[in-house]
Amino acid sequence: MSIVLDLGGLGPADLVVGPSALSELMASLHVLAEPEHHPEAADWAARAITADPELRDELAVFAPLWARFRCRLFFPRTVPLAAGLDEELAAIGELPAENFLELVAPGVLGTSAQPVPSARELHADTTAAEDYARRCLRRSYARGELARQLVAAPLELRDRLLAVLRAADTAFFAEDWRTLRPALEEHAREVRRRLAARSPAEVLTELLPTAARVGPGERIRLDKLQIDEVKVAPRPLVLVPSARVWPHLTVKNEHPSCVVVQYAARGTTPAGQLTLRDLHDRLMALTSPARMELCRHLLGEPITTSELATRLGSSEPQVSRALRTLRDAGLVRSTRDGKLVRHRLATDVIQRLGHDVLATVAR
Repeated sequence: MSIVLDLGGLGPADLVVGPSALSELMASLHVLAEPEHHPEAADWAARAITADPELRDELAVFAPLWARFRCRLFFPRTVPLAAGLDEELAAIGELPAENFLELVAPGVLGTSAQPVPSARELHADTTAAEDYARRCLRRSYARGELARQLVAAPLELRDRLLAVLRAADTAFFAEDWRTLRPALEEHAREVRRRLAARSPAEVLTELLPTAARVGPGERIRLDKLQIDEVKVAPRPLVLVPSARVWPHLTVKNEHPSCVVVQYAARGTTPAGQLTLRDLHDRLMALTSPARMELCRHLLGEPITTSELATRLGSSEPQVSRALRTLRDAGLVRSTRDGKLVRHRLATDVIQRLGHDVLATVAR
């Protein structure tokens, strides 16, 4: 499964790159809400968790908005990008009820597989609003309760959410953002330099984890557990680098103002990300008892194919085929030493498999 971005027709002015404090705050709140999905951020999360029980309770109430689906409210809607969190929060505070509903209602439901009524239909006591709240409740009690409050009093919920976000900023995010922002801004400057000299598809293929060119034209495929094809133009494309979003890659296409991609900036992620095909190949390579036995012999000193065949009582062609499968999956490294080729298990790759499975599924 994948999302295909069609970048055809985008000019230099249509490509906007820069960090967003609000989007980074959302990514940080997601880590705190689902720490078991982000073991690489465990130390940061332990420091960031607030001691204020009232704030913890309020963050739990709004947690569906920064769960996996991600509420569109927390992404840029205008270009140029806002200067900081205060400006982004002020823009939310100025939203009329219908605009707030339009941005938040899909996030409360938390899926793109089910349609959401228009903001005009989502008024209290309407059949559409009651049906929407029931569908949210079927997904979880927290979503159902949040939907009920959203429909009943959207502006009250808006102001309550703003108070929670400002409290989170005071409690932990402001200090974190002062550390993260300079590196993200430097990253964005480098991306802008590359976009000025090369095609968007070429740059994004290098920039976005697991991205690949596909078909003719300026089209790239992003390895996601979703299926969609997004024609970006005539809207601008906003690229939002992040330090906390890994291993997720978020594409928000539903708003008419712009398409937004939030991605993990290089230097803020563990080395490498697997595609689903890579993960499948590694797991399948280890399902064979014969290949597992081979791995045990490869765990020690480097060894040649003929030596492996002798140890295993197998023919060299059989061992070569097994080695090729393991090597193609990245589980074995082979090096030439004169006329001999020696093989060794890639123990670092084996160790990472558990984390790689989680990271690949979490995208």
